[in-house]
Amino acid sequence: MAEETQKKELVSIEEVVNWILLLVIFSVLVSIGSYVGYHHPIGLSLVGMFILSFVTLIGMLLEKYIPYNISSIIYISVIGLIIALPIMPTSDFVIYYVSHVELLSIVTVFLAYVGIGIGKSWDQFKSMGFGGIFVTMAVITGTFLGSAIIAHFVLVLTGTPV
Repeated sequence: MAEETQKKELVSIEEVVNWILLLVIFSVLVSIGSYVGYHHPIGLSLVGMFILSFVTLIGMLLEKYIPYNISSIIYISVIGLIIALPIMPTSDFVIYYVSHVELLSIVTVFLAYVGIGIGKSWDQFKSMGFGGIFVTMAVITGTFLGSAIIAHFVLVLTGTPV
């Protein structure tokens, strides 16, 4: 049990403000992408993104303050699932607004951010060489093929024509 717990540093107000600023910028960019690419009303997708950002912020704070070594993505996923459960009073509100946010809009902005991050550390990226590129391509290919195989089996098991 002692190995599962670790002493965590408390989060400074400045760090939380930076998280909030990044989440607001991210929300605005994703909402613009949902409007331009999918014609969702920008106000509705903004509310949906702010819901997702709030859940993200709470999950990140929980990761910092709960003394177990659990990734923030677990907290974020559990909170998101709980507030969207049909038995929860928040369900209709959350689902209505979040459904106006397209996943591809989120991924596009996220990948642009990753690209900027790689650009800032281009020398480190180049030092990985062909081995790093090969491993990256193998991981991407394996993830895609694994997802496709699982999706195929689920479609077959549910009787959906493939």
